[in-house]
Amino acid sequence: MQTGVYILQCGNGRYYTGSTDNVTRRFSEHASGLVKSTRNLLPVRLVFFQKCQSLTHARTLEYKIKKKKSRIYIERLIENKELNFLATLN
Repeated sequence: MQTGVYILQCGNGRYYTGSTDNVTRRFSEHASGLVKSTRNLLPVRLVFFQKCQSLTHARTLEYKIKKKKSRIYIERLIENKELNFLATLN
């Protein structure tokens, strides 16, 4: 299992950010329409995943990403392929 924070690109082009203790299972739930928040946004595509030491850490990072509320920040994060980029966002 891989614990971490992930970003999905939804069928409407928007991004969904989440955290999990099992990215394979969680993506499958999203892709199958089992997650209420993305059910009407299918198909979904996993565009970013960053492994974390704990679910607590992953949820903290998820919160920081969501707090930015900016597509530009998410796209830069995906482009840079690592959460270390968050340190520059303040």
